Amino acid sequence: MTYDVLKLRANEFPWAVRGEAIYLDHASTGPIPQRARDTQQEWILTRAEPHRLSPEMLFPVFATARERIGQLINAPASSIALMTNTSHGLNLAARTLPFGKGDVILGSHGEFPANVYPWFAVAKAKGAEYRLMPMAGDYPDEDAIIHTIETDPRVKVVALSWVSFWSGYVIDLARIGAACKARGVYFVVDSIQGIGPRALDLSAVHVDILSAGCQKWLMSPWGTGFAYVRPGLVQELEPVEVGWMSQATAGDFSKFLDYDPTWASDARRFEVITLDFVSFASMAESIGLFLELGPAAVETHVRSLADRAVAFVDGHPTVSLVTPRDAARRAGLLAFRTADAHASSARLAAAKVAHAVREGCVRIAPHFYNTADELDAALALL
Repeated sequence: MTYDVLKLRANEFPWAVRGEAIYLDHASTGPIPQRARDTQQEWILTRAEPHRLSPEMLFPVFATARERIGQLINAPASSIALMTNTSHGLNLAARTLPFGKGDVILGSHGEFPANVYPWFAVAKAKGAEYRLMPMAGDYPDEDAIIHTIETDPRVKVVALSWVSFWSGYVIDLARIGAACKARGVYFVVDSIQGIGPRALDLSAVHVDILSAGCQKWLMSPWGTGFAYVRPGLVQELEPVEVGWMSQATAGDFSKFLDYDPTWASDARRFEVITLDFVSFASMAESIGLFLELGPAAVETHVRSLADRAVAFVDGHPTVSLVTPRDAARRAGLLAFRTADAHASSARLAAAKVAHAVREGCVRIAPHFYNTADELDAALALL
């Protein structure tokens, strides 16, 4: 399955057609497609005149967002809790999963801080040990992580990023998830750098809690994100942060004073609302675009661009690709080492190529609407 990239650009990203910039920084912040911008603008105008609003109009926004996220990752909507960012979902995991004094939470050096600091804080509070495993070169040492899972009975949680924010390395979710499941270890995944450029089927891998902000690769407004909580685990976890719609009877506005101590049976028990209806309505439209194009088709296009980067490096010995060459081990994020990263970055910036520098690497992150010509122009500047 393929799609017409030029038509997509004309319909959803007209600024890219006008040549205002070559945007290759989706690992930082993604642009918002035209359909989502239109929805956002309509909702902003309606919000400005609240006499036009009603509960019947508002709360289906959240239901639609959960449903579309579930479709994107092949998980039931009941397993989706809407969050404001990745950190919120990771804090949910850190604060609700059952572990305590003497237990070990396993991570890896090289992690983004959002998947480190919550574990530092909770380990200190509970008397647990948060252990960061050494990397194998530029990548997480998966063999060492799995060996530790299999041999140290104190390990109760493994918390890793699906895709590294600086190297672009993709961990083997299936392998690590299987090791965790076999030992009764909770597996928590920061997926913000993977969902979008990579298709994800959570029915095929074992993950207990997965969190993602939608402002990067899912091309949605700031303040939108979600946490997936594995079906079967939802009802085992007690919410720590509690909202006014977390209860089983929430939604009946005629019974606000019938205080119900029973939590919702699905992942809504973890939501702390009222969330931003405007932004989540826009987010639902952006995810709808992914569903319309097909996650597999998006992944194929992004992979084809990364393949060009591999070929480029083969012909330019002064540039090395930090991101794995193996397509199974990369997503959309590409990290390069050059003779002078700051000089390379300056050339890219002068040519209006949006990018980033992380951990001494030039980071280029093309997405499903970028063209081969755009990527080639950026690579030539490295």
